[in-house]
Amino acid sequence: MSTATSQPQQDSRSWLLVSGVAILWLLAYNIVEPLANWLAYGLFSLPEGSHLGEALAFFFYDVPKIILLLGGMIFLITLLRSFFSPEQTRAWLGGKREGVGNALAALLGVITPFCSCSAVPLFIGFVESGIPLGVTFSFLTATPVVNEIALVMLFGLFGWKVAGLYLVSGLLIAVLAGVLIGRLNMERYVEDFVWQVKAGQIDTPNYKPSWTERFQIAWESTKEIVGKVWLYVVIGIAIGAGIHGYVPESALAGILGKDAWWSVPVGVLLGIPLYSNAAGIIPVVHALMEKGAALGTALAFMMSVVALSLPELIILRRVLKPQLIALFITILAIAIIITGYIFNLVI
Repeated sequence: MSTATSQPQQDSRSWLLVSGVAILWLLAYNIVEPLANWLAYGLFSLPEGSHLGEALAFFFYDVPKIILLLGGMIFLITLLRSFFSPEQTRAWLGGKREGVGNALAALLGVITPFCSCSAVPLFIGFVESGIPLGVTFSFLTATPVVNEIALVMLFGLFGWKVAGLYLVSGLLIAVLAGVLIGRLNMERYVEDFVWQVKAGQIDTPNYKPSWTERFQIAWESTKEIVGKVWLYVVIGIAIGAGIHGYVPESALAGILGKDAWWSVPVGVLLGIPLYSNAAGIIPVVHALMEKGAALGTALAFMMSVVALSLPELIILRRVLKPQLIALFITILAIAIIITGYIFNLVI
């Protein structure tokens, strides 16, 4: 009898603890930006708008933001996965006909309001659950390529036809990239630890864990994955912060602000080493168009920055081997270049 009454009490205490941590997480997430600005411009007394000040503010903001998102998403995903067996997950998403699962994953990526770096834990969760690798790549591709901010911007500036073309082209890129990677059977190029993590999976058939056990499983998974990935996040964001602070918009506009056949591939190549979200790259897109760049060139550059950024690739290196990363870059770069040319021809 004591055991029967103690389990609800344990679950209640666990819920209180998790609720308290969730409140602290929200508070921390909301003070990250003002704290980053205070550190860069207050504590270090750097002038606002200076190269070093912009770089440090970007670094101080993005590192805790991505780590918080990483930890929070892993915890929530693992908690949700504790309700479903790998077989159920595969049947829902991975068991669809080829292309259908990719389309569902791409649509999920579109409505997921995170940057590509934050999508990494979701990607890991997909792989661990036994969802086919190609389907996971459709999600990973759609998350940054089809950005809700860019969609709203295009709708406001050019109307629903251009916004719709951007949405459809991004979804096609995500679906086709996932299908191609899936057909090439690249599972051997995922790092071994991803396959070995069994977080959120209950081995005993028909066993229903308590809430305390589910929270414990989620916490252990969060510690394990964040512990393996955090250093790559810091290194990637440090590189991105340096580029963000020291690469002027005028230099990019001067290179790409020309209506030439080579402007689209050059825009994609220039976008790869940069790092920003769609909101941060919109001023550059406007500058490019004011300098005479075609819409397709500007959009190809933006897609490259948010989908193929060097920091994201560094973070992905922790879970993917170089061969698969190289294939991912190649497929996306070609697809984005084709999309840029289509926009330039149609618009």
